[in-house]
Amino acid sequence: MVNNSSHAAVASERSPVLARAVSKVKSHVLPLFVVMFILNYIDRVNIGFVRTHMEHDLGIGAAAYGFGAGLFFIGYALFEVPSNMLLQKVGARIWLTRIMFTWGLVATLMAFIQNETHFYILRFLLGVAEAGFFPGVIYYFTRWLPGVERGKAIAIFLSGSAVASLISGPLSGALLQIEGFGLHGWQWMFAIEGLASVAIGFFVWFWLDSKPHDAKWMTREEQDALVDAIDQEQREREALTSVKPTLGKLLKDRQILLFCALYFCIQLTIYAATFWLPSIIKKMGDLSDVQVGFFNSIPWLISIIAMYAFASLSGRFKFQQAWVAAALLIAAAGMFMSTTGGPIFAFVAICFAAIGFKSASSLFWPIPQGYLDVRIAAAVIALINSIGNLGGFVAPTTFGFLEQTTGSIQGGLYGLAGTSVLAALLVFFAKTAPSSTLSAPGAVPSAALGKPL
Repeated sequence: MVNNSSHAAVASERSPVLARAVSKVKSHVLPLFVVMFILNYIDRVNIGFVRTHMEHDLGIGAAAYGFGAGLFFIGYALFEVPSNMLLQKVGARIWLTRIMFTWGLVATLMAFIQNETHFYILRFLLGVAEAGFFPGVIYYFTRWLPGVERGKAIAIFLSGSAVASLISGPLSGALLQIEGFGLHGWQWMFAIEGLASVAIGFFVWFWLDSKPHDAKWMTREEQDALVDAIDQEQREREALTSVKPTLGKLLKDRQILLFCALYFCIQLTIYAATFWLPSIIKKMGDLSDVQVGFFNSIPWLISIIAMYAFASLSGRFKFQQAWVAAALLIAAAGMFMSTTGGPIFAFVAICFAAIGFKSASSLFWPIPQGYLDVRIAAAVIALINSIGNLGGFVAPTTFGFLEQTTGSIQGGLYGLAGTSVLAALLVFFAKTAPSSTLSAPGAVPSAALGKPL
């Protein structure tokens, strides 16, 4: 009792100090991570704005474009776990700097591709270079922020993708207007956007610290309070024991397989729209690259508003599966309608579909989080995310093949509509009650679950 009282007194005494430390961490690292995420997203999807340029200048057709766009996700999936393990070994400062610098370098080299082979190699290497960035930042938060503050920080960090969705089109469109020094606009776009990531990579090296006790911008008292709070949480997690979740055990749970399938279906539609929407917009009329970029921002702006609206409604009226199903059916209707009219109608329909597929993406996650034992949630969510993101390979590759062989992506749009309807039906078989089969007593500390599978 004395020890507990003493610990409570120390915690109470240090809470103002801890609050100051948390505030300093947020103001020091969060803006940088948001900027990094914006550049990460832009370098990943900017090829959608130069597809016709590469076809004209390099002869890269629809099938090659789709395959190359998807290769990024193969490299990303293969190297995400090794990259995350190395980050934990060498430290966040070194590894996040390496990730940012190498992805910026590869993105810059995209300006000098000469053929399909170069395109394939660099898209794969871009995925390899970026692998580990997202889980690396999440891991960084676990070492620098107490649990109660971590969720807020992750939400702010994720806002970077929303900002990037809005600015990537206008920015890339503007850069495509640059001509000079023997380089075309699409080459300048790759070079400038890639070099921006390289420049931020150098900044990361001088700005980030790997451990709280390395941070000279906090007092020693603040460093100790932060480390003590995080270590106390870790000890409390280790007091709970669980069977270590191996890949084989996880794949035997039908609910987890269902979660993977649902997220894969959602990601299929998101990445199909991401990589092919600029091409659909170009067919609307004689539009400049800047105009295409601005039109490309419209669906993503609408989807951001819809995501907040759906989140508010789902919080008020509880039945998460029904909200996900409703969003998926909206996505299916939009994708189906996009096949029934001309390019302008197709664009409007995809704006409608974006309300569904982006909202479904955010509404989906509370379902597995509610089902899973908290002690293994991180490991399983990483598995779901990895498998789901392979939709980023399947969607553009399939669309490219269809356009190359049939001259139309209509079949792919039908497929996306059907997939969304199927997912809307399957989501009602997903459980939100905690799993009893995945939480058994054992000797493996739950801290191990923070490591990727």
